[in-house]
Amino acid sequence: MKAKRPDLKRRIRIGRGVGSGHGKTSGKGHKGQRARAGFQQRPGFEGGQNPLYRRVPKRGFTQPNKRSFAVVNIDQIATLKDKEITPEILLNLGMIRKPEDGLKVLGRGKLTHAVTIRAHRFSESAKTAIEKAGGKAIVLELIRPAATS
Repeated sequence: MKAKRPDLKRRIRIGRGVGSGHGKTSGKGHKGQRARAGFQQRPGFEGGQNPLYRRVPKRGFTQPNKRSFAVVNIDQIATLKDKEITPEILLNLGMIRKPEDGLKVLGRGKLTHAVTIRAHRFSESAKTAIEKAGGKAIVLELIRPAATS
């Protein structure tokens, strides 16, 4: 049997007589906490059993000042014909989605032409690959400076 579309289902009218099947106690049974007006149960309540969020151990550590970089590889840059590459250009081309805390260039692939790349971080292999091709790796100042403690 095919289920009815939710927008075509008739709503259940509670407390409208014994003949409706939802009369008298309105589907709440007899007495008890759940039968009372205004009853609310917090999410995750398991009827007195130790709930899942308390049974599962806490693990790990979240670093408060962690930086996440938008990443691009040398082989992706090699496909571009520009002589100078900046985070804004890569953002406009859709090669990176959002600048995060800066742009990091990684060293996968080979560069065939000299190119000046402005980024916030470079891996060692990326820096050598850029300089080997006759280009420059210019380090920009970070978007979000480190928190001082």
